[in-house]
Amino acid sequence: MVEDMSQEDIQKRQFIGFVSLLANSAMQQLGKLANPLTGKVERNLDGAKATIDMIKMLKAKTQGNLSKDEEQILDANLSNLQLNFVDELKRSEEQAAPTSTADPAGGGEAPDAKG
Repeated sequence: MVEDMSQEDIQKRQFIGFVSLLANSAMQQLGKLANPLTGKVERNLDGAKATIDMIKMLKAKTQGNLSKDEEQILDANLSNLQLNFVDELKRSEEQAAPTSTADPAGGGEAPDAKG
């Protein structure tokens, strides 16, 4: 089967596989997929951001050199990862925020609107 494929077809499959590998890695870092080695869901937002930035760099460096299919797959994966990253970032911020905004004792300090 592989013998019937042109070098361009092989490279297209390799490129799509590489993008998929990076995207799956980022999804794992976002805590959306379990680590295949440990079976545990682990979240590493810094790692996810670095992987997403790498995919953005790949997009910039390959601009104008991709087939329509390659470009669509790259764009779809990048958009999906960016949306999921924002979702996880918000979730992380919500978890770090206090559970109650009102302090019944009045001891909490609100941010000063005057600066």
